[in-house]
Amino acid sequence: MGARSGNNYLSSLKKLGAEIWIGGARAGDVTAHPAFANCARSVASLYDMQMEHPETMTFRTDDGGRAGMSFIIPKSADDLRKRTRMMKTWADFGCGMLGRTPDYLNVSLAAMAAAREFFAESDPRHGDNIWNYYMEARHHDWCATHTLVNPRASRAAGWAGHTDADLALKLVEKTKEGIIVSGCRMLATLAPLSEELLVFPSTVLKAEPAAEPFALSFAIQCNAKGLKFLCRDTYDVGRSRFDNPLASRFDEMDAVVVFDNVLIPWERVFLCGDVARCNALYAGTGAVVHMMHQVAVKNVAKSEFILGLAARIAEASDAMPLPHVRERLAEMIMTTETMRACLRAAEADAAPDKWGVFTPARAPLDTARNLFPRLYPRMVEIIQLNSSSSLMATPSAADFANPAELPDIERYFGAADAGAKERVALYRLAWEVACSAFGGRQVLYERFFFGDPVRMASALVDNTDLKPLSDRVRAFLKRPD
Repeated sequence: MGARSGNNYLSSLKKLGAEIWIGGARAGDVTAHPAFANCARSVASLYDMQMEHPETMTFRTDDGGRAGMSFIIPKSADDLRKRTRMMKTWADFGCGMLGRTPDYLNVSLAAMAAAREFFAESDPRHGDNIWNYYMEARHHDWCATHTLVNPRASRAAGWAGHTDADLALKLVEKTKEGIIVSGCRMLATLAPLSEELLVFPSTVLKAEPAAEPFALSFAIQCNAKGLKFLCRDTYDVGRSRFDNPLASRFDEMDAVVVFDNVLIPWERVFLCGDVARCNALYAGTGAVVHMMHQVAVKNVAKSEFILGLAARIAEASDAMPLPHVRERLAEMIMTTETMRACLRAAEADAAPDKWGVFTPARAPLDTARNLFPRLYPRMVEIIQLNSSSSLMATPSAADFANPAELPDIERYFGAADAGAKERVALYRLAWEVACSAFGGRQVLYERFFFGDPVRMASALVDNTDLKPLSDRVRAFLKRPD
């Protein structure tokens, strides 16, 4: 089949029947459920773009068909540029607020498939499995989610110092049909709207036999027997697009995943019991760099959107000449340009990796993924500071529809460069970004979604060759007078 339409995606999702729980009840058809339906339509719109713009959103496969561009295994700088353009189109559609669009996992899966020898060194079957799964995912154009982190009963104690072994996802038994796993994983974003669940190693495992049951990598359909998803509250509370312009479109649900003796067929197992290879999975296959590439594109889109929002607020309120407003806008410009520069540098210095995949340079992407969790909360704070009390002066769509209120609203809620309705719509958008539950989740997401900031910073140090720089300092100190 290859690249598919939004209707095809929604039809598949409707038939899936995964066990999704929210608000004390099983969701049923997620394409019709009020907590999920609007975001499902937004994801469907991403797939429709492939049908509407096949030359830029898809690529020609060896069999003459077309597949989503995010599945491409880049072999050249041109391949990377095409993939970036496609990912940016998707990210712009969601204003950077959809962090787990299907391209995030597609690019990592393509990298892992190209590095199939990495898996084959653990077990020859595993190399075939990852390649065959990639080809199947590309053919069906699946929407997948993934889950990495095990639950923690205590931050101070527990197995491997990280997690409680009684709660963590682990191998229960190997059978003729496959492996049986039980336990819990946190957190799967977009899970109710996904067809496939990818499970990857969650953390650095201790190199000891006791860690082997937790060393797992596999894929499973979201409707597998014994698999269930427990969702948080929805932020899409049934308001209009005017009232909640972001939550009514882009609330990508987060869920905890529970495995109750779930059978994983052998053909969907990528690693099992190989602690060293699980620890090396992301770096060893290059997948982490391609995931960072997708994230960097999202960061650019999100920065641009928030900067545009701040600029429009300044224009509407005639505040652009004010020095403190301009200083804050300049700060946001620097953030946006830094994200652009990191993305561009990564692509400019791209080169083939050991598996023959044309891969962006890691250092600029690592820099971006460490910086953005620090910079995005400040961008949100600037929206709050520059909007001030206007964030509270936001009548609803129902107020505008009430003839008794409308004359007063039109008279008193206008701004220097915007009529009342446009101004209120602008500040309702600002409220969603800066003050709402949806906006708070976005800040939390950016702080932590790529991992523990301290460990990410440590990884940046580990992956940066500092010796030539320190040697220059040593040479300077030895320089004769």
